[in-house]
Amino acid sequence: MKNILIIDDEEKLRGLLARIIKSEGFEVLEASDLKSGFKKLEHNDIDVVLCDVKLPDGNGVDFVSKIKESFPVVEVILLTAFGNISDGVQAMKNGAFDYIVKGDDNDRILPLLYKALEKSELQRKVVILEKRISDKFSFQTIVGKSKALQQVIELAKKVAVTDSTVLLTGETGTGKEVFAQAIHENSNRVVKSFVALNCSTFSKEILESELFGHKQGAFTGALKDKKGFIEEAHGGTLFLDEIGEMPIDLQAKLLRVLETNEYIPVGGTTVKKSNFRLIAATNRDLKAESEAHRFRSDLYFRLNIFEIKIPPLRERLKDIAPLAQSFAIQFSAKTNKKTVQIDADFLNKLETYHWPGNVRELKNVIERSVILVTNEILTQDLLPYEIQHQTAKDNKIVSAFSIGSVERLHIQKVLNYTKGNKAETARLLEIGIATLYRKLDEYNIH
Repeated sequence: MKNILIIDDEEKLRGLLARIIKSEGFEVLEASDLKSGFKKLEHNDIDVVLCDVKLPDGNGVDFVSKIKESFPVVEVILLTAFGNISDGVQAMKNGAFDYIVKGDDNDRILPLLYKALEKSELQRKVVILEKRISDKFSFQTIVGKSKALQQVIELAKKVAVTDSTVLLTGETGTGKEVFAQAIHENSNRVVKSFVALNCSTFSKEILESELFGHKQGAFTGALKDKKGFIEEAHGGTLFLDEIGEMPIDLQAKLLRVLETNEYIPVGGTTVKKSNFRLIAATNRDLKAESEAHRFRSDLYFRLNIFEIKIPPLRERLKDIAPLAQSFAIQFSAKTNKKTVQIDADFLNKLETYHWPGNVRELKNVIERSVILVTNEILTQDLLPYEIQHQTAKDNKIVSAFSIGSVERLHIQKVLNYTKGNKAETARLLEIGIATLYRKLDEYNIH
């Protein structure tokens, strides 16, 4: 039931309004002055306030500001015996839903009340949705207690409250976008948009249009003006994932935006401005890329104000169990199954696997296992073949600081860099292709 608060020192009028509103099925609370009215607001879940302008202890127009500051989803309709334009204008500036004259506008009260209730309910839904989004992307939701992960979280928390550019580095699947979202949610830009763009997804021409926007007729198919991600991120955060894949001539344009906050849409002539915070992510070594002239060194130094390296899953084994349990709960709910339990042997296999795909791969493995399970317990026979049939050598390589471990990790890193291109991997490693295949088989790299 919706709750309406009437604040008016005229008892007869207050009683009449209360009877009319109660007849519509609403709960009505009454107060004769601002002080008692505010106490009612503090102790009850009020949706709409009907408030007189002139009260013994103050002015209703000013009181609107106090209500909206403390209870932003509550709507206020002001009632006055003698309406004047200046009071009406100030009331609306202070956040009042409407301002009506007693007697003259009696027929408007109920329609206005229903409209104010609709707005209040919508605002409540928005607050709930924003809280869910905030909870989803807060640092508290990043699962894992390993020292390596906690150190990264502490760094991210410290930089989140600043406006500095952040460079997130680490292997594919380590959760760089999760950290980017958490940094945004804990920044002073949280009320504005978080806009994410993957630079490896588009061709140069499309990426330029997505980033900077375009004017109608700028190219074939440009049928109307289009806002770019830079404009959409104004006041908020722009997250550029896989920035190492950005074509070098676009890098120059991005650098100009970062230095001046100015840009020109594709096909346009007018300079636009956008104030945004940049968070970039890459699985490449941008320093090495800049030294090899595949990435602009000036942009690299502009991005590398605050670098956060997110460790691979194999370097934080303590996080595997809580992550697996979290994913099991998530996918049990998603597949409408009773929450599954994790068998000890299943977990042991997870903790001894090398996880080249990191957290993303673990998430996929748990989802697959939950889909396959029939008896509410995840057992090792549900795991993919390569995890089930790990060898003792695999486990030793993952856990020991041996030459083999270093070599294996280096090969995996170069393979990630070349996106699985084995010929290019062999060339960069300066070994023959046959040698590479032998080592891939030896180290069980797929």
